[in-house]
Parts: sequence; structure tokens; C-alpha cells
Amino acid sequence: MRTLALLPLLLSGALLSACGGGSDDAPAATADNVVPATATVSAAAFASYTGMLDASDAAEPLDVSSLTPPTSDTDEPVAL
Repeated sequence: MRTLALLPLLLSGALLSACGGGSDDAPAATADNVVPATATVSAAAFASYTGMLDASDAAEPLDVSSLTPPTSDTDEPVAL
């Protein structure tokens, strides 16, 4: 009888542990509509970040008011 009382407890524990969450493969970036600091480290990082942005007319615009894109005098130009 005691094992029958423990069965719902064990089942609920198994169900809760199975709901541990999933992975989110979304790009880490525009939750606040700002360019992340990692994108301004180098010209290559900035080109990579802008290349992965979704070209959608429905998306919120990025706040670039305080952004200064990184430049390099030695790197070759990168196509966006």
C-alpha cells in the first residue's frame, strides 16, 4: 500500500525533471534592439553580426544612435 502512495510522487518528480527546458538556437542579440558589444570588437565581428541579421520589414529597428562601427586600416574590406 505504501508503494502505491509513492507512485504519484515519483511520477510527478519524473515529469518535472523531464521539463528541464530546451535549447534556444536564436541569435544572441537584439532583445533590446541594441547592437551587442561583441559585434563592435573588430571589423570582422561587425561584418559577421550584420551578415546574420534578418532582413525583415516587420522587425524592430536597431538603436544605432551610440554605435561607432569598428574600422581597420590593415584589414581587407568585407562585403556585407
